[in-house]
Amino acid sequence: MKTINLITLLLVIVGGVNWGLVGLFQFDLVAALFGGQDAALARIVYVLVGASALWQIVPLTRAMSQDEPAAQRGRM
Repeated sequence: MKTINLITLLLVIVGGVNWGLVGLFQFDLVAALFGGQDAALARIVYVLVGASALWQIVPLTRAMSQDEPAAQRGRM
């Protein structure tokens, strides 16, 4: 499960960076790399990023149910 969490987190980060580029510069990096927004490979990346965001809800809910997000562990 750790591997899939890392992969999905990486894809969520890619999606976030892509949206940041779209918002700041009107530049869609995924579309530029894979042949436009309508290209099959770009659409696959978009779907994987969306599915990864949904998957990341699982670790988020686990962290919230422990009353402490994972990023805060060990800090005082």
